[in-house]
Amino acid sequence: MTIPASVLEIASPSVEQTQELGARLGKIVQAGDVIALQGDLGAGKTNFVQGLARGLGITEDVNSPTFILANEYYSGRLPLFHIDAYRVRDAAEAEGFGLDDYLNGNGVTVIEWAERVRDALPRDVLWIQFEYVSENARGIQLDALGKESRARLDELENAARA
Repeated sequence: MTIPASVLEIASPSVEQTQELGARLGKIVQAGDVIALQGDLGAGKTNFVQGLARGLGITEDVNSPTFILANEYYSGRLPLFHIDAYRVRDAAEAEGFGLDDYLNGNGVTVIEWAERVRDALPRDVLWIQFEYVSENARGIQLDALGKESRARLDELENAARA
């Protein structure tokens, strides 16, 4: 049975709000969760991941792994595998650098420029699209594709209402 996609749209007026959204998600993600990020350069993807790391309790500085492809953080309640696929051509190249190891690991995998490796990703993914609105404001759309990602999105939405 296919779980229908669930969508949540959020207007973020500032970098801090984008990071706060990430922090709220970081408090509820579970081992094995995959978060796919899309958006132009400067759209807020890395800011979001910094917040996600904070929500996981990670104490290290979080920066985009553009030139090294992946950063691993272990100081939080779960490991965070932060991948930047900007320089990756396709899913086959992603598999060559060990993407499967991250996706099947015991942590949370978040991938910037995930559309480049879409075919290598599992079916259950939380896709997040970042859209530049103004200097600091962003439009953020979260699409849950699968049972687990939908559970996280529902939890995130319920936490926002509380």
